Amino acid sequence: MGIQRINPSEKWSDVTVFNKMAHFVEVACDESADMRGQTEQVFAQAEEMLASVNSDKSRLVSVTIYVTDFANLAIFNEAWIKWLPEGCAPSRACLKVELADPDYLVEIAFVAAVK
Repeated sequence: MGIQRINPSEKWSDVTVFNKMAHFVEVACDESADMRGQTEQVFAQAEEMLASVNSDKSRLVSVTIYVTDFANLAIFNEAWIKWLPEGCAPSRACLKVELADPDYLVEIAFVAAVK
């Protein structure tokens, strides 16, 4: 079974699919937004990526969440709980980090099952 790379560039692919598992990372397009705004952007972009590989947020298997300030974690978690379908929370890790762009407040690496 081959590896499918969607929109590959020199540095990354938008989504990589192998063995019916999709892997992708999202950051906000509008870095001027606050934590809630960036989080909602990331979720909207994730839904688009999931749809592009015949999946959806109920099929998330694992996420790694990178935040720049744990003071924003409550805002993130509120949006997270609202966004996920009930009973579909994936395994997750959350780390406080310094992101590549200092205006990013959150970055999420997603792994989802493809239908």
